[in-house]
Amino acid sequence: MSKDYQPVALPDYVELPEAEMRARARAFHDQIRRRHTVRDFSPRPVPRDIIETCIRAAGTAPNGANHQPWHFCVIGDKAVKARIRTAAEAEESEFYAGKAGEEWLKALAPLGTDADKPFLEVAPWLIAVFGARRSVSADGVRRKNYYVPESVNIAVGFLIVALHQAGLATLTHTPAPMGFLNAICGRPDEEKPYILMVVGYPAERATIPAHALEKKPLEEIASFL
Repeated sequence: MSKDYQPVALPDYVELPEAEMRARARAFHDQIRRRHTVRDFSPRPVPRDIIETCIRAAGTAPNGANHQPWHFCVIGDKAVKARIRTAAEAEESEFYAGKAGEEWLKALAPLGTDADKPFLEVAPWLIAVFGARRSVSADGVRRKNYYVPESVNIAVGFLIVALHQAGLATLTHTPAPMGFLNAICGRPDEEKPYILMVVGYPAERATIPAHALEKKPLEEIASFL
């Protein structure tokens, strides 16, 4: 075994009785099934410290070699959000004009989306999530990162759940390509933008597409061997 490996006792874990495990699992399912992707946001402000705490939670996600290859760029400035909207809508205009292809556009039709993205300016916060091929690890050493897409995507999942737990609505926006985020957010070229998260309260009369309520049953999404 490597001399660099220094084991410590497992911290924090608390074993629960099976009855409590089932109750907690049901309670979490009941809560998380109330999470919906929102495109109608309120401009109501959300305190920055709530966003910070949710990002701290995302930063605990499992990742390749514990290099934590992510960066969360949080944007609240109105002028910067306006620049992001302009750049995103330019990409989306090409996408919906035919770049996506007929099959993809047909799949998106039940969601009612188009190239207009006002939520990028209306919502109080945007979070651009980047993944880095190389970065400085928690121990201060600059290293190559491993399993970057997988690590970043797991962290984004943690972030979505944390924001939902805090009572906020989210939208995972993915204009393609997203290279404009590097320039606007001042991030190096070696970082890749993965997700542009829109965060805030839902608008008073927010709607979601009926199609989004269709969820596959357990027997279609899981196998037990």
